[in-house]
Amino acid sequence: MENIQDTLLSFSVDADGVGTLTINQTENSANLFSEEFIARYIEVAQQAIADENVKGVIVTSGKPIFMAGADLNALLEDITDKKAFTDNLMQLHRSLREIETGGKPFVAAINGTALGGGLELCLACHHRIAINSTKIKLGFPEIKVGLFPGAGGTVKAPYLLGIQTALMYLLQGIEARPPKALKDGLIDAVAENEEEMLAAAKKFILETPNPVQPWDNKKHRIPGGALWTPNGVQTMVGASGNVGKLTHGNYPSAQKIIKVIHDGIQIPVDRALEIEARNFTHAVCTKEAKNMIRTGFFAIQDAAKGKARPKDEPKYEINKLGILGAGMMGAGIAYVSAKAGMDVVLKDVTVEGAEKGKAYSSMLLDKAIAKKRSTPEKKETLLAKITPTDDPNAVEGSDLIIEAVFENVELKDRVTKETEAVLGEDKVYGSNTSTIPISLLAKSSARPENFIGIHFFSPVDKMPLVEIIVGEKTEDKAIAAAVDYTVAIKKVPIVVNDSRGFFTSRCFGTFVSEGMFLLEEGVPAPMIERVATKIGMPVGPLAVHDEVSLTLSVHIFESDPSEKKAFEKRTYNLVKNLVENHQRTGKKDGAGFYDYPKGGQKKLWAGLKEIFPPKPGAIEEEEVKKRLLHRQVLESYRCLDEGVLRSTTDGDIGSILGWGFPIFTGGALSYIDYVGMDNFIEDCDRFKAAYGEHWEVPQSLRDLASAGKSIHDFGK
Repeated sequence: MENIQDTLLSFSVDADGVGTLTINQTENSANLFSEEFIARYIEVAQQAIADENVKGVIVTSGKPIFMAGADLNALLEDITDKKAFTDNLMQLHRSLREIETGGKPFVAAINGTALGGGLELCLACHHRIAINSTKIKLGFPEIKVGLFPGAGGTVKAPYLLGIQTALMYLLQGIEARPPKALKDGLIDAVAENEEEMLAAAKKFILETPNPVQPWDNKKHRIPGGALWTPNGVQTMVGASGNVGKLTHGNYPSAQKIIKVIHDGIQIPVDRALEIEARNFTHAVCTKEAKNMIRTGFFAIQDAAKGKARPKDEPKYEINKLGILGAGMMGAGIAYVSAKAGMDVVLKDVTVEGAEKGKAYSSMLLDKAIAKKRSTPEKKETLLAKITPTDDPNAVEGSDLIIEAVFENVELKDRVTKETEAVLGEDKVYGSNTSTIPISLLAKSSARPENFIGIHFFSPVDKMPLVEIIVGEKTEDKAIAAAVDYTVAIKKVPIVVNDSRGFFTSRCFGTFVSEGMFLLEEGVPAPMIERVATKIGMPVGPLAVHDEVSLTLSVHIFESDPSEKKAFEKRTYNLVKNLVENHQRTGKKDGAGFYDYPKGGQKKLWAGLKEIFPPKPGAIEEEEVKKRLLHRQVLESYRCLDEGVLRSTTDGDIGSILGWGFPIFTGGALSYIDYVGMDNFIEDCDRFKAAYGEHWEVPQSLRDLASAGKSIHDFGK
């Protein structure tokens, strides 16, 4: 067989008859499990099997990542012929099975991350060896985009991992490092370097002339027990119950994973692959999968790369960062910035306060060390980059300032003027305010064109979103600087225009207020909280309000000088009553909508029943669901209509990453298409008649509906 080298792969045979197939898609930034590649891979593999001079094939990668997974662009398109799609899948299965049963050993030499389709390609090899590197991840992340492995992974995983562990990998989208993958049975060996890996792969080929896959070996026993063993039955029943409880039917692929494993493991593998193919076709066609691929993968990935930055602005380098305020937000910002390699000056009113802020980084690093995700040496290196101080002059020479002091206009005015006195005139000043208009705060600045909002979410080390707010006088240089900084600390930026509450705080607040309105109208508190999680919100509106703090809500309302609308006054009165008359201030003080006993589980405060007498059955569960979600969505649309949001995509990303809007809907704006624009408008009109003016639908949305357009056609 002659050597091969093209834009997809290369192939060569050594003197011992061992072939090496190197995946190297030169026209792509990463190797993808695409239709074009698979056709070529199978063609070369079949040639190798047919060549009597080739004893076996090592499959490896010419890129740092072995294979990132499938080309999701192809799956985002509408599938008009489901039978043809399924038939194509079955042809793929048959071709991979021909390689598995062709009589020659194939070894996956995994020298980089292999996920999804990339890992399934490895499963079609008879032996898998990975380099023992913390940079390598192995797993099936398809559930995160509303799918499941459709190239044999769902059927084959239980044979290697056992039913229970396979379900964990598939349902949770686990991405394991090589040692864990070896322990779980996903791979067969690890090597310390590439040379050792390739030598081991060659040794396997020369010593294994007649390889047999576990699913073709009648003597193979499924780890942990087969389906109808006590452990197998218990695992499947428990998994089905837990999936139903946790997903509430919102993620169809989760139930399909259980079905494919349950039905497929009882029959020959070729029949099982038919079951996988049919169910995968159905999954790809669901609107949940389309939404999760479009927003959860492509949109968030593009945003994380800095798509929002002005194109003509040069890259803004940030070597030294000044942070004003060492509270929870400032401390978290210091940690992620130092972790990104920046020198951080953490200023507070006292050195003790600044030191306390730095100690937060130390605590996070100690936890990482305990989990073997960091080392004492890395801890010392990171901590050395954070300088605590009470001296305003210490931030001199900073490339960027992030102000994270208490939400008070006078305080922010003072620190802005104090800091700008030592800040270079060409440098950018950012405020971490969550509600105060940036244009108002920028009045304190001598250089409003370099003044911008950089709104983080708590806890900063975990929350991925950063909302960048553009004031009336903010120029592109400041926008580019904020986006570049956000990308550097590995967060996801969206850029919005100025408004009180901006986008995220404004819309998240409607979730909280609607929860309180429902409570006041007689819906039992447990029902409100249960329905909220049932529709896909991370926690209920009452619980999340406790987290934010009821006293903070009162403070934000009272610090806003603008004229209040009726529904805003209603929200304020409800919260003020709880704070002032019942001393229910929030989780921090152990008393809000919930009680927080020390060392015990939180529970809804019994006094709620006296203040808000329940009227069971007054409002149906379906209406509670709609009011909790529709209210957030309507406010999100207003932000789009008013120009606060720059695109529907930004609204979707911000809602999902900012406050946990259900990802299966595609986000707070895609939700309108998800439920149907006409249905959404009809519901809001009905709610307006019953509950008030805050359900008024903007005319522009009615116009979109009349034209038969999608929410993504807004502005086109």
